[in-house]
Amino acid sequence: MRLSPSVSTATGIGCLALAAAASWSSLLLVVRGRVIPGWGVSAALLALSLVLRWALTRVGRPPGAPELSQKTAAWARLGSRLLIVTAVLGTAWGAVDDLISDAEYRVLRPAGPEDCTAVVRETSFLVIGEGEVYAVGHTGLALSEAGSWTVDDGYRPIDAGTYELTWGRDSGRLRVDGTSTDPVVHGGSADIDCG
Repeated sequence: MRLSPSVSTATGIGCLALAAAASWSSLLLVVRGRVIPGWGVSAALLALSLVLRWALTRVGRPPGAPELSQKTAAWARLGSRLLIVTAVLGTAWGAVDDLISDAEYRVLRPAGPEDCTAVVRETSFLVIGEGEVYAVGHTGLALSEAGSWTVDDGYRPIDAGTYELTWGRDSGRLRVDGTSTDPVVHGGSADIDCG
């Protein structure tokens, strides 16, 4: 099946725009219990869009389909390049941040009502430990964090098991604790609501 140049251009730019947005967002995806950070989703979307772009240009346009005007084609090329650069920079930034801060992602059990799941990202850099919790519903996608905390001396409460996750009828609550020498200095509890 051959697509018109405007449809293939819009498809390619749409995939690139999703990749760019994912690379700079707080999103994450859980697939079969494994966490894929936003920069990983972005890298996959970027690769998909480049393969799709290559495939669509190889197929060519259908006979008799109008070509894009030179001005439209130039704007499409410029937009594509800017989105590629934005997605690559965001993906690299996210990957380097996870590497430098030694990020660990964990899916907390048990799951809550309607398979609502708490997913935690813990980091440690120099003398500060930080964490974010995400509420992940049945889609496996979290678009933003549900709460965060900061702990002294790089302590990781989730890794150390000094946390409590409780579920109610509609939502849950995560409470993290430090130690007497490594206290939680900011945050410490978050509501987990997938609704």
